[in-house]
Amino acid sequence: MKNKKIILIGPAYPLRGGIADSNHSLALALHKLGHQVVVLSFSLQYPRILFPGKSQFDFNCTPPDLKIVTRINSINPISWLKTAFWVKNQNPDLVITRFWLPFMGAALGSILKLSGLKNKIPLIALCDNVIPHEKRFGDFSLTNYFLKANTQFLVMSKSVGKDIAGFIKNPKVAYHPHPVYDQFGVLIPKAEAITSLKLNPTKKYLLFFGFIRKYKGLDLLINALPLIDKDVELIVAGEFYDAESEYRSLVDSLHLKSRVHFFADFIPQEKVAQFFSACDILVQPYRTATQSGVAQIAYHFNKPILVTNVGGLPEIVPHNKVGYVVDVNPNSIALALKDFYDNDRELFFIENVKQEKEKYSWSNMANQIISSL
Repeated sequence: MKNKKIILIGPAYPLRGGIADSNHSLALALHKLGHQVVVLSFSLQYPRILFPGKSQFDFNCTPPDLKIVTRINSINPISWLKTAFWVKNQNPDLVITRFWLPFMGAALGSILKLSGLKNKIPLIALCDNVIPHEKRFGDFSLTNYFLKANTQFLVMSKSVGKDIAGFIKNPKVAYHPHPVYDQFGVLIPKAEAITSLKLNPTKKYLLFFGFIRKYKGLDLLINALPLIDKDVELIVAGEFYDAESEYRSLVDSLHLKSRVHFFADFIPQEKVAQFFSACDILVQPYRTATQSGVAQIAYHFNKPILVTNVGGLPEIVPHNKVGYVVDVNPNSIALALKDFYDNDRELFFIENVKQEKEKYSWSNMANQIISSL
């Protein structure tokens, strides 16, 4: 198959976060296969009123070795029209569009429709979610509008593929699990990492990682903590997108202030290794989910994982092999963590993680995309 000219539409440097990071990894993998790749990103991703974090940018990380074009304003239809003409004029062989939030449906769907490319080349939607974790008025219409602008779909959770079938009759859906992130450096000695975070190296540490919203269930994990050994403590590393005071009040009410350590900010790429190296196990006590990029960071660092039995999380965490799949409640979380420590399962899980992660690679995903054309 001849080399392709590919446009990947989605967030990219200097925009921060897991979706931008994974877009870089996919684009680089496609480039390594010999294809010409341009990443088409946002001049305005979220208007301030819709973004609860402190900043949408990370200028401190090293820019990826990619051609990144910044054009899309998510709330400006004139930008959508100009971007559509730009896409058409590039004469691409393939357009891959990242979709993770209904809000983006108007902009991204319009760009694809106005480009006039639907019946000429493959338009692949790479979908993180189509049913949002936190529902809002208009979600269905915006998602439907975007999905119908594409010709085929790639999902990283089988549950998302089923969701797409609720919008489109007999959709062409391919599945590939979320690949392992590969840009966060290497594992460092646990005691060194713990000390670098100014924590007690004689304690054991759970890790909750990523931005904090209600659906991610941090409160369930905090409520589980009193049920396990007092030498086990919790590192919470991520920016609050909910009211921080509610979580701190919960910690205080349970007398856990000395056992819960908040690093309440966006964690830049160069600091991610510290947190994963310091922990014994990553805990994802989500109330709802599709797939998880955070779990793939744990795979990168050879860390066991505990997830709740929601969405596509059990697809990537074989129970009692690389970690645990538990019910969505504090008691179930606590029972699994007690088993983990009481039976010294860390090394057993780590060896299995090393084997399991071999199936998750960006080159595999890139090859699957190209072979589907």
